[in-house]
Amino acid sequence: MTPSSQQRFAVACAELPLVAILRGVRPDEAVPIGSALVEAGWRMIEVPLNSPDPLLSIAALADAFPDALIGAGTVLSASAVRDVHAAGAELVVAPNFDRDVIAEAVELGIAALPGVLSASEAFAALAVGAVGLKLFPAEMVPPSAVKALRAVLDPATILLPVGGISLANMQAYRDAGANGFGIGSSLYKPGMSAEDVGEAARHWVDAWRAASPASG
Repeated sequence: MTPSSQQRFAVACAELPLVAILRGVRPDEAVPIGSALVEAGWRMIEVPLNSPDPLLSIAALADAFPDALIGAGTVLSASAVRDVHAAGAELVVAPNFDRDVIAEAVELGIAALPGVLSASEAFAALAVGAVGLKLFPAEMVPPSAVKALRAVLDPATILLPVGGISLANMQAYRDAGANGFGIGSSLYKPGMSAEDVGEAARHWVDAWRAASPASG
């Protein structure tokens, strides 16, 4: 039986719970950059919809890397969910909690990772069918807040802080209960070569594997 997008998300998180956010990537560079990421061990790649021709990049990545989970970011409407699903995305990421976006993703069988800032938003998103929670922007959710949120959520809930995450503060968030992270400009900026992205990707993988897990 072919695994569902939700199951593939869980497997990807178990292997390497880091989402590469390629904001601004162009379709002609998506596959070379994707190749550099996959070779470095990354299993989740997100193309935000405010990138140039994002559906073309999503389609190219989904076709080139069937073993990776290709997602769309900055998904703000149910119609956008349908568009990215048609392009081959298996993960819908949003900066906010929108019930219709999550419900449409669930209806289409793709994983939804909405942005939340509060316990109220977190529980509401999970009730609609979110596969995990994007804590965004992480600058407004310090490790102490992550620890407090982690204390009231089901231990199995995936928490991925995004925004302002660096190699320097990753350990503090992990100690607080973060399961992984979405990584943007410290991994990829428009104009970077695939080689440069690959080097940054390897640094992140090494740092994640060297970091100690949260201690209960």
